[in-house]
Parts: sequence; C-alpha cells; structure tokens
Amino acid sequence: MPRGVWVGTPVNYLTGHDRVMAVNLRGVTAVLLPGTGSDDDYVYRAFSKALHDVGAAVVTPPPQPDRLIDGYRAELDSAARLGAPIVVGGVSIGAAVAAAWALEHPAHAVAVLAALPPWTGAPDTAPAAMTARHSAELLRRDGLASATAQMRASSPPWLADELTRSWVGQWPALPDAMDEASQYVAPTCGQLEGLAVPMGVAAATDDPVHPVEVGLEWVAAAPRAALRTVTLDEMGADPAVLGAACVAALLDV
Repeated sequence: MPRGVWVGTPVNYLTGHDRVMAVNLRGVTAVLLPGTGSDDDYVYRAFSKALHDVGAAVVTPPPQPDRLIDGYRAELDSAARLGAPIVVGGVSIGAAVAAAWALEHPAHAVAVLAALPPWTGAPDTAPAAMTARHSAELLRRDGLASATAQMRASSPPWLADELTRSWVGQWPALPDAMDEASQYVAPTCGQLEGLAVPMGVAAATDDPVHPVEVGLEWVAAAPRAALRTVTLDEMGADPAVLGAACVAALLDV
C-alpha cells in the first residue's frame, strides 16, 4: 500500500492528510482536457453529467493536434483570465497537464479532476507513452485507414469506436500529437506533495495502459486527494461513470 493512503472501501482510497470539508463546485467552471488521440466529445460525455449535478459549468476544449500541450495550457490560461478560480482536469495526458497547471497556478485553481492518470514524472517506459509512440509509428507508416483497422482489432469495441471517430478528426497531425504526449513529463510525487488544492482521481482497475498504481501514487503524494475506481466494461457501457468516479473522489476529500 503506498505511503499515506488509507483504504476506506474497495473502490475508495483517501489520503490521511488534513481532512477538510468537501469542495463546493456550485457555480464553478471546470475545464476538462481530452486524452491522447481522444477528443472533447468524449471528455464532455464523461464529465458533464456528474459536474452538472453538483452545479458546475463544463468547458471541454477540442485538442489541437499540431500543438497539443501548448494548446491545452492556453485553454486553461484563457479560462483563468476570466477571473474566478477554476476546476482543472482531464483524461490521461489531459489529467497530467491539468495537474501541472494547478501546481503552477495555485491561486487560479479550485481543484483537480484526474481521470486515468498516465504516469508520474518522466514517461520512460510507461504503457500509455509506449502505446502513443507505437500508434504514431503505425499511423505514419501505414496511414490512417490501416492503423485504425489495427487499433480496432486490439481494442474493446467501445474504445475502438471512440478512437476511430476522434482519430479521423485529428488527422493528419495526429501522429505528432501522440509523439508530443508520449514525451510529456508529468508531475513527480515530490511536486504533487505541493499541490495546494484537493484532487479527485479515477482509475480503472483493469486498464493495462493506465495502471491503477499510477492513480495510487498520485493520491499518496498529494496532501488532499482521493481515488475511486471503475472497470473498462463499466466505462464502455457508459462513459459518464468515469467522470462520476472522479467527481465522487473529489467530494470524498
């Protein structure tokens, strides 16, 4: 069990630091960033119901595959310039970028919603980074149609359908976006120890690309954080379960 993590239920892991009242999201804007190769359509369906249920507004900017990370950071900066602090978050690489932004802008963030965090610190041999690099190579070598067919053959049907749609929308810059994401250095455990706002983390217990251990690392490191878990089948049946788990984890803090 990672340092500082208390097991509350089979799907609910909390840090033991500085318990305070749950964050109030009513009237707050949440900016959610998609994962690599995914898009704003998916992240909206994943998060909008749970956030609307607690009174938050939801903004899901589309990825800009020719400037993926800079584009995400620019969207967060733009939302923060409107005045009120914001909730930041996303899926996979979107979660990593959002957490890093919250660390850099503590006065402008209310909370972090991190779904399927991909790795801690440098990507190195992280499965999500290796998958992104491999997909970029296939797309460049074989083209969109062939690479998509290969992806479909090795993915759950629901995920294959999601990525088929989003890959088309980001072609032909998609391989560049995947390479950029695979090189991104996420917050380290030491950096997460300085996170000034609460964080809700959602992880899938059976996802080999986004291991649940990464979520546990993030929660163990952050001063105020909690984890809820889901399964890939549950996500496939209804993407909203991912966002619901993430928001529930935040409200557990």
